[in-house]
Amino acid sequence: MPEASASGSIFGRYARLPALAGPSFLPIAFLARLPLAMLTVGALTLLTAVSGSYAIGGFAAGAVGIGSAIGAPAIGYFADRAGQRPVLLISAVAHTLSIGLVLAAAYLTADFDGPEIFFALGAALLMGATCPQVGPLARVRWMAMTRNNKQELDTALSYESTADELTFVLGPALVGLLAALVAPWLPFALAATLTIVMVSAFAVHPTYRSVQPVTPKLVERHPQAAAAARKTPVNWGVVIIPVAGMIAMGTFFGATQNALNAFGGSFGAADTAGLLYAVLGLSSAVTALSVAYWSETFSHASRWIASAAAMAVLSLLLLLPTEVVPMLVVLLLVGLPVGPTMVTIFTIGGKVAPDERLGTVMTLLASGVVLGSALGSGVAGAIAETYGYQGAFLVAVGASVAMLAVSMLGAMLVRRR
Repeated sequence: MPEASASGSIFGRYARLPALAGPSFLPIAFLARLPLAMLTVGALTLLTAVSGSYAIGGFAAGAVGIGSAIGAPAIGYFADRAGQRPVLLISAVAHTLSIGLVLAAAYLTADFDGPEIFFALGAALLMGATCPQVGPLARVRWMAMTRNNKQELDTALSYESTADELTFVLGPALVGLLAALVAPWLPFALAATLTIVMVSAFAVHPTYRSVQPVTPKLVERHPQAAAAARKTPVNWGVVIIPVAGMIAMGTFFGATQNALNAFGGSFGAADTAGLLYAVLGLSSAVTALSVAYWSETFSHASRWIASAAAMAVLSLLLLLPTEVVPMLVVLLLVGLPVGPTMVTIFTIGGKVAPDERLGTVMTLLASGVVLGSALGSGVAGAIAETYGYQGAFLVAVGASVAMLAVSMLGAMLVRRR
């Protein structure tokens, strides 16, 4: 198909992605990132079921999040230094073994008392820390493959944000379905299988060659380029701005999830919270895809401010519904600016990071979401105990306002650069 014709169709720009990366890359990368979306809810479900304690299940889910927040930047750093392929292969094996350790801690423990609790929580922490960071490292590959082509980069990052949204809707749904129909261990068996098969396939996919790490071999072949790479300064004062944006985004997510739990609980249907949250994720995924068609004259700094402002205004609607159907409508509306905001922050993060630190920065951005989600969930849960779901939704509103403030600061820094 001629390029002009392709770009004229609604999906024309996305048809370029398989041509750039190969037709197998999209399905492999999509399935390889599913385990990350299953772990937190899976740990909560499994440990709650076998221990009979919501507290232990909640602590285990928190341990997974903390482990991921610690391990993700480390995986990104080593991928920058040694290359994605070896780091991802090692991570896949380590993660599969840690999943087995969590299952052993759950089913081979007579009771959850004293040291046994710490063993289970330690296993959950290790499982989070070793989880392969497929989404951030896929973005690094796209940035390398679409270098100097802003339209293709926007398209690729829009797709990546949509893929993340869909997996974080599909992952928890799979956990709930498999745990309810068979047993709480089955989601972990599926996650282990996907990790060892699909993450390994992602690791060895030919696109890994598009990212050149600073290795001894590169130094030997291209000493001047390698020396320049090592000397490229990382302005962490600038990098921290998009990371702060992702922390605000994660806080919004965590607070909204817990507020929806409280909202559903007010009707005696707390188990519907996941379905309600999925509505927000779906509208966010659709608008993330639309970013590829936004005008190139609409700068990334302006996009961030506009999307964050829309989040801040629309999040106020969360305080209004008292019934399920109006809440569904509100969630659809609130989700609209979320996808474009995430796409824009990842793009800006890629712009302010040196090429040889892209993996580190992308995984830091992903970790920001994890940390913020834990923060938002904890604060909103505590407030919901006293002030109900509307109090918890105020935490989400506060997070979106914080996002707007960070976007303004980030816009000033980006424009200076």
